[in-house]
Amino acid sequence: MFYLPHSQVISEWWAPWALSLLLAFFLARYLSTSYLLDDAFLRAWRIAGGQRMPLNEIHRIEYASLRELSPTGFFGSWGWRGRMWSPSVGKFDSIYTDASRGVLVTGADVPMFVSPRDPVEFARELSRRVRSYHHDLEVDVGAPGAVPVYRH
Repeated sequence: MFYLPHSQVISEWWAPWALSLLLAFFLARYLSTSYLLDDAFLRAWRIAGGQRMPLNEIHRIEYASLRELSPTGFFGSWGWRGRMWSPSVGKFDSIYTDASRGVLVTGADVPMFVSPRDPVEFARELSRRVRSYHHDLEVDVGAPGAVPVYRH
């Protein structure tokens, strides 16, 4: 907790500003979310943090809704690391801006939920790059001929 001197004037003056700054920081962090696919990694970035997943370790690419994976809420989805838990997936990282339409990417370690602007095109490009490392994926919604269907 914050320690403030026992003065009603100080508490009334600084508490709203401190809360406003904290909320502004988390909002800026949320809005700065971006994704990059390069030759070796899928990178999900936001202010003061991010994750990267090697393409050669990815074995599942599937459409997902964060609302179906895990309970969402103000603190759960805005947590510092974005680490969440799902009964169907277990622990996973979430770096997203849209909880309803995203892509769940599973690699060697912790799965990652991302929400690019165009999830279908993102899944296709990610699949193409991952297939250049190995041919078969357990689940691949971006494979040629795959029908883009979200689970709802």
